[in-house]
Amino acid sequence: MRSEPRQRVVTGTDQTAGRSWHSCIWGELATLEYGKALRGYRSAEGQYPVFGTNGPIGWHTDMLDAGPSVIVGRKGTLGVQYTPGPFFVIDTAFYLKQRVQFDVRWAYYELLSHDINGLDSGSSIPSTTREAFYSLPVRVPPLAEQRTIAHILGTLDAKIEVNRRMNATLDDIARALFTSWFVHFDPVRAKAALTQRASPGGSAWLVARAYLDRLEPALAALFPDRFVDSALGPIPAGWELSTIGQETQAVGGGTPSTKEPAYWHDARHYWATPKDLAKLTSPVLLNTARKISDAGLEKISSGLLPVGTVLLSSRAPIGYLAMTEVPTAINQGFIALICPGRLSHWYVLHWCAEHLEAIKAIAGGSTFAEISKQTFRPLPVLIPPRPLLLAFDTAVRPLYRRTVVNMQESAVLAALRDTLLPKLLSGQIRVRDAAAQTSDLQEKGEQGQGR
Repeated sequence: MRSEPRQRVVTGTDQTAGRSWHSCIWGELATLEYGKALRGYRSAEGQYPVFGTNGPIGWHTDMLDAGPSVIVGRKGTLGVQYTPGPFFVIDTAFYLKQRVQFDVRWAYYELLSHDINGLDSGSSIPSTTREAFYSLPVRVPPLAEQRTIAHILGTLDAKIEVNRRMNATLDDIARALFTSWFVHFDPVRAKAALTQRASPGGSAWLVARAYLDRLEPALAALFPDRFVDSALGPIPAGWELSTIGQETQAVGGGTPSTKEPAYWHDARHYWATPKDLAKLTSPVLLNTARKISDAGLEKISSGLLPVGTVLLSSRAPIGYLAMTEVPTAINQGFIALICPGRLSHWYVLHWCAEHLEAIKAIAGGSTFAEISKQTFRPLPVLIPPRPLLLAFDTAVRPLYRRTVVNMQESAVLAALRDTLLPKLLSGQIRVRDAAAQTSDLQEKGEQGQGR
C-alpha cells in the first residue's frame, strides 16, 4: 500500500536576509519510492550505477529512473547519495521523487543536514520508514537560491572528487610500476629476450626492444638479463631472498582502558584503529578519529610510531593498508611495519598490497580471522639491489607527495563545506558571502598547485 505523506506540521513564510523562504515538511515536497530486488549487480557490466542503502554498489544494463535524484538508505547504515543521471536502486534503499519543483542537488544537501540514521524504526536491523521521512521539517528557499546553494556546496564537492580521482590515478601509477619491476620482472624479461631467446627482428625481439627503448639507459642497466632458480621460483639474477620480519620491525598496538579518563582527556597523540583506514580513499593516514594522552600512550608498548610506518589491519577485517604521514599510536587491530633498513615504506606498502591474498591465507583464529606477528614475519620478500630500490623510491616519492597535498586540500574543503552547509540551509549566511569564501579558497588552492 502506498504511504501518503502526513499533513503539514510546520508551515508559514519568513524573511531571511530579505528573502522569502517557506517552512513545510518533506512529505509536501517529495515521495520516497522503493528500489527493486536485483541480482548480479556487483560483477555485472552496464552503463547505469546501482545504489544500495549506503551508496554505489555496482552497475546494471537497465535504469530504474532517469534522475537526477537522491538515494536514501532504508536498511542497515542509512546513507544519502546524489545521482545526477539515470540509475537503479535495489530494495535496501529509497529514491526521491518530486511532488513539486525544487533543485534536486539542493535537496541532497538539505537531507545531509538531517540525522537520517536517527529515523531508525526500532527494528533489529537499523531502518527508516517513509512516514518518519515525510514528517521531517524543511525550510525551502526560492528556487534560484536553491540552485546557488547547490552550486556553492557542489563546487567544493567537485574539487574534492577531482583530488580523489587524481590520487587514485597516482596510486595506480605507483602500483603498476611496482608490479612491472618487482612482480612480473618486465625489464628483466625484455633484456633476457634480447640476449638469450628471441631472434633479431622477430616479434618477441621487437616487443622487447620497444619496451627497453622506453626506459632510460641508466635505469635499464640496473636490471639483469637473466633469471636464477630460488625457493620462490625463477628470480632476477643478483636479487636476494629475505623475510619481511628481517627487513622491517613488525609491532602491534593496544587500547588504553576507556574507563580511565586520564588516558583520553587532554589527548594530543594520534591513535589509529582499522576504522580510520576504512574511510581512506588513498593509502595515506593524516588524521585519526580519536587521540590519546601522554598517560594513554604509556600504556601502548609500541609507543608512537614514526612517519612512514606501514599499517596493515590484521583482523576485523584483514587487509586495510596505509602509510602514516603523522606520528601515530595504534590499537591491537594492526601489524605495523617500521622500515629502517633496505626497504622503503613505499616498497613495503606495495609489497603488502601485491601479496595481500597470501597474507590473508595465513590468518588463524576460531572466533574471527586474525594474523599474528609470529606467522607474518617469516613471509618471504624479494630484495632487489640497492640502486634499483632507490630508483623506485625516486619514481614514486613525488606521486605520494602530490597525494598528501591533495588530501590536505580536500580536508580543508570538506571542513569549509561542513561549516557552510547548515548556515546556507538555514539562511544564516548570504549566498554571495559563501560564494566569496569558496572563490577565495579555490584561488589559493590553484596558486598552491602552481608552486
